[in-house]
Order: sequence, then structure tokens, then C-alpha cells
Amino acid sequence: MVTVSHMGHRGEGVVQACEERGISRCFVPYTAPGDIARIAILSDRGDVVELVEHGPHRAPPTCPHAGVCGGCAVQHLTRGSYLTWKHGIVQAALDRQGLDIQVSPMVDAHGDGRRRASVHVSISGGRVSTGFMRARSHELVAIAQCPVLCPELSDAFDIAGALMVALTGICRAMEVQFTATHTGLDCNILGPRNLGYDQHTALTRIAQDRNLARLCVDGDPVLTQREPTIRMGRCDVILPAAAFLQATQRGEEVLSSLVGDRLRDAGNVADLFCGVGPFALRLSEHATIYAADSNAASLSALSSAANHTRGIKPVTTKLRDLFTDALTTTELNKFDAVVLDPPRAGARHQTRALADSDVPVVVSVSCDAASFARDARVLVEGGYTLEQVTPVDQFKWSAHVEMVGLFSRP
Repeated sequence: MVTVSHMGHRGEGVVQACEERGISRCFVPYTAPGDIARIAILSDRGDVVELVEHGPHRAPPTCPHAGVCGGCAVQHLTRGSYLTWKHGIVQAALDRQGLDIQVSPMVDAHGDGRRRASVHVSISGGRVSTGFMRARSHELVAIAQCPVLCPELSDAFDIAGALMVALTGICRAMEVQFTATHTGLDCNILGPRNLGYDQHTALTRIAQDRNLARLCVDGDPVLTQREPTIRMGRCDVILPAAAFLQATQRGEEVLSSLVGDRLRDAGNVADLFCGVGPFALRLSEHATIYAADSNAASLSALSSAANHTRGIKPVTTKLRDLFTDALTTTELNKFDAVVLDPPRAGARHQTRALADSDVPVVVSVSCDAASFARDARVLVEGGYTLEQVTPVDQFKWSAHVEMVGLFSRP
């Protein structure tokens, strides 16, 4: 038997010193600190064979699929333990980089739930299964409802099943991406190829019957009844198919508020890795914006929204791969402030250019604590002061955490 000592950064319980296997520690999913269990060990990972005794940090999961579905890693933690662990992910990453700052309290941004979901669906022997994948597996776990999704996605699994039936003749398994927008559900099917007339007609009928805003296959519209639209500040953004969007509406609002509060006095702002513009469009109410991203469809949506909104400052968009073509120091020095919101890999090249610049204020938004801390270290070594780091929890019961950091030059 083993005792779980603490939680790892991926949401797995950690068992120390499995000497009989020659490993210093073992990561065991769905366990909590203080749990006593019998486990099967494979390399540095383990699976629970029997949970002998519950530790003080364990709580009953909300969902009956917890521990099977790979979507939620830590439903079994008490509320206090969950917040302490997730806050600690950010603090530990900063500490490893030698950054002396106390992380601010966690902001809960789950709101009504996630407005984006990718539902897997398959058919075998005439039976349709919908759900999510089992943890560390490609095995489908049949699910009809999910407690982390917003109410607008309550029918997502049922809709995915109906779409699968319509495509049975050309497809046996697929993925359906759902986004809840202000004008209805936006659905994008991934997997099927060579749609014929019959399939196209069947999909159109389902979209009409389910009142979908838009239905696409691999990004190509099958039927658009209403443009799928998201409100960002004063602007209405028509989403490209499968466009990136913050997981929850509340999460977008919280992150945008944190960014906006730190840039109230900035008149000329660069929004780098801008996406469809959740920060740029709100900041344009008081600042001139330069918005750069490598996704042409997202930039087009941002530009269109800005051009159709009265009473905002000019917004200039630029198609640019900031990984290979980062803004130079000379370009950066034109701005009062810079906002960074890179993918999980971070913004190594752009951060190095910023470290050599004279930009007074940098606000960094990230979904990965390790890359955020690494980039923060570069800025600090370049003369910036890291004044504040605020963690934001919009991925409830997962190991993912957003964070907003404020950097300024003395």
C-alpha cells in the first residue's frame, strides 16, 4: 500500500519513493493527498487497484463519469484543496524561475460553464455512441450530459448523434466542435469526406430542425441560418469556423477586465497573438490598436468587427507569424503598451525583443504556467518589474489555469 503525499501539476496524486521499482516517485490519477491505496505501477505512473482509505482532501465527484472520462482530472478534491493546488501551479512555476512575487488569489471564471466543446461520436452495429475520450486513451466514454458545459450546450451530445446517423454511409467516427454564440450554436464536423447530395440534404435538415446558427464540415459551411456572433465590448464579432475563443464567457470577461484595468492610460497599444480580438476590440474604446496574429480568418473577423463599430479608435490588423517574425525593438518602441497572449508554447522570440525595448508596460496573458514564467524571466532580466500575477480559473476541475501578469519599466 502507498500514501499519496501531494498533487502534481497535471492533477495526479504523487507517491514518493517506490524503491522496489527503482523510481523516486509515481504519479497516480484520481487520487488526493492523504489517500491510502493499492496501485499497479508502470514506469513512473500508476493506476489505483483499490482505494483503501480516503484522505482529508477527497470529496465526492460531481459527475458520475469522473475518474473515467479524461475531461476532468480533479473533481475528487475538496474546494479548498483544489484552489490551493491550482494556485500553487502558478506559484511553483514562478519560483522555479527565481521570480520573487506572491501570486494574487485565484479568480473564479467558470461562470455558466464552458461554451466550447469537442464531442466525439461513433457508430457500430447501428448503435451511436457520443461522449469524450477516456483518460490517456482513444477509447470513447459514452456521455449524454456534462456538468462543466454551459446550458446552451445541453443538447450537444444529442445533436452530435443525429449528425452521425446522417453520415453513417460515409463515416463511422467523427468529432463535432460546438461553440455557443449569442446567435445560437456553431457546429463544425471533423472527419467525414466526400459528402454527397443525400448527406448534404440530411445535414441541412438537422441544422434547420435543431435551429443551429451554422453547420460546417471541416470549416466549409453546409448551412448558415445566422452568422455565429460574439459580443466583445461594443463590437459584434462573426466567428470563423472553429475559431479560437476563451473557454467560458466569464473567462473572457475577467481576462479582458484585468488587461483593461492595467492599460487605462495607454493610448497606443500592440495586441500580439490577438486572435479574434477580445482584448483589442475592448481596448479600442480608448486606445489606437495594432493587432497581429498568424490566423488570417481571425484577423479578418476582428477587422470587420472594428470597421462596423462606431465610436472606437482605429484598429490596424497585421497578418504576421510572431514566432518567426517577431516585432523588432524599433517597432515596439512606438507603443505605450503591449499585450501578449501566445499559445501554450509561449512567446520566446517576441519576449526577447520586448526585453530590449523601451515599452513602458507589458501585460502577458497565458494558459501555461511554465512558459509564462520562462517568458517573465526574460522580461525581468531585461529590466522589467513583475508587479502582479493573477491566476484565472475558467477550466474547472482541470489542470489548466490562465494567468495575467503586469510588467512595467521603472
